[in-house]
Amino acid sequence: MDMNLQVEGLAFHFDTRSVFAGFSATLGPGITWLRGANGRGKTTLLKLMAGALAPHAGAIRMDGVDSERDALAYRSASFYCGGETPDLPWLTAQEFLDLHLALYPAAEAQALDAQLAAFGIRDVLPQAVSTLSLGQHKKLQLALALALPVKLLLIDEPFNGLDAAAMAYLRAQLAQRAAAPSSCIVLTSHLDPQLPVARTLDLDVATLPAQTVFF
Repeated sequence: MDMNLQVEGLAFHFDTRSVFAGFSATLGPGITWLRGANGRGKTTLLKLMAGALAPHAGAIRMDGVDSERDALAYRSASFYCGGETPDLPWLTAQEFLDLHLALYPAAEAQALDAQLAAFGIRDVLPQAVSTLSLGQHKKLQLALALALPVKLLLIDEPFNGLDAAAMAYLRAQLAQRAAAPSSCIVLTSHLDPQLPVARTLDLDVATLPAQTVFF
């Protein structure tokens, strides 16, 4: 059965401003390119879709599983790959990976090792995460993201900090993964991702169905 992600009547605000009010969207398999100017809420929407943030109103469901009512089941089928340094910067890269693998029982260490080797970063595993370069940190997160057997993969600016070889490899991996009917990938990118995009969700377009975006 094809994967289905539904965002219904989403409302979310920070202390100083509203971001979404009555936002709705339905996403299916393949790659969704999430676009919008800085400050429009792209990263916030990814975190909401990942269950890392809770909406103030509305609902987000993946194949009928609610991100709030069934939080554990929802999160075990999704992964958010951002650019932030972890809240535990003293962890080594290996400990960072082990911590995440423990949260996904179906994950295979061999699959992760293959991704680390493909990105050429197996040698950084003993290092503290805080000592990694931007490119190394990005590759570490992407290797984890590509290795996890999740239905919903959310990636914030996947190509930032990557060299040409890593970008080519990532594009090939994402295109292959997007071909599966059970896989939904949502990514942000200021530039054309040069991928087989199934749909574009533009937060700058006020005419999207049931959407209102405020600053």
